[in-house]
Amino acid sequence: MPVHYFQNFILKRQKVRKFHFGSILLSKWNRHVLYPIMTIYFQFKLLYLWLKRYNTANDDEVNTINSKALSRIPLPELMDLKVDFAFKQMFGSEKNKQITLVFLNAILQRTGRGTIKEVEFVNQEVGGEYKDYKQSRLDIVVRTQSNELINIEIQLTDEHDMIKRTLFYWSRLYNSQLEKGKGYHTLVPTITINICNFTLFKNNTYFHSTFHLYEDFTMQRIESTDDVLEVHFIEMNKFLDLWKQNELNVLDDILIRWLLLLGMVDVRKTKVYNEIYQELEDLAMTDENLSKAFTAWEELSRSKEDILAYESRLKYILDEEGKLDDVKYKAEKKGREEGLKEGKRELVENLLSMNIEIEVIQKATGLSASQIEEIKAKLEAK
Repeated sequence: MPVHYFQNFILKRQKVRKFHFGSILLSKWNRHVLYPIMTIYFQFKLLYLWLKRYNTANDDEVNTINSKALSRIPLPELMDLKVDFAFKQMFGSEKNKQITLVFLNAILQRTGRGTIKEVEFVNQEVGGEYKDYKQSRLDIVVRTQSNELINIEIQLTDEHDMIKRTLFYWSRLYNSQLEKGKGYHTLVPTITINICNFTLFKNNTYFHSTFHLYEDFTMQRIESTDDVLEVHFIEMNKFLDLWKQNELNVLDDILIRWLLLLGMVDVRKTKVYNEIYQELEDLAMTDENLSKAFTAWEELSRSKEDILAYESRLKYILDEEGKLDDVKYKAEKKGREEGLKEGKRELVENLLSMNIEIEVIQKATGLSASQIEEIKAKLEAK
């Protein structure tokens, strides 16, 4: 047998022995050390995979909730919440009472009043002034847990005399508390909140104005026991101007968020502010009440019955605005015409006093000879 065969055989035997010896050592090490370690490792691995799957499921659930809360119909189809019908459906219904509470507290915190914890919607039509629904006043009246009355009204267009109108309705609401046989001491504070889509106070640059009873010279507010009048005016155009100038803190001031919600859609300009939508959408991810408001807004804007009522009310508002504009235009035109006539009359009188011939005055003014003669007769009769 050749030598190299023998040498190869010896080497193979040595390798086999080494392999078997290592296997024996490895098997003992497996039993006492590696197996327990591997068992613990796989247990932790299984626990990790289970937790990961559980967290992923929870994340998916949260994302599903958020995506549902933030799912939108096309933005142009959202109702303009400055139309009083949409505003009342949003903030004046039992199902959205929590939204109403948050909105009212955001407004009233400025005057230092206590937190409103509960409200009761009061079915109150002030007057029977209008014959049908589309012409009725669509304000919201609530009674708080302290028995205070709050009236909230939104105005899309300027119907003029807003301050007098506000005080008139405040007085009627305040007076409605006094039942026969009860004393004046039973009267409770009455608050009116007016949200206007137009400029009301030209000399005030801030969008939120509040009024109470004060003494003229000392500027001291009336005693709290008699502090029954509180009036708020919120001017939306000033608010949006300040927001565009980055003058408002939407993170710290809850009211800013709700007013942005009201200002996001402008039906008269057929415009939706996408930048407002994006900011509110981000905030709604952590603001539960804002998220609920978006959902309620979307549901309202999808309801066929509400859409018909909304469009009917909007048409009425815009028609009334058109009538007011027409009256204003005619009045201004009449004033211009009367002013022009008055100016011509004065010119004719001046020319006549200078003994200018009537033919020359006719050419200068465009008036007829009889008109000039009439002015001349009146001038001589003075």
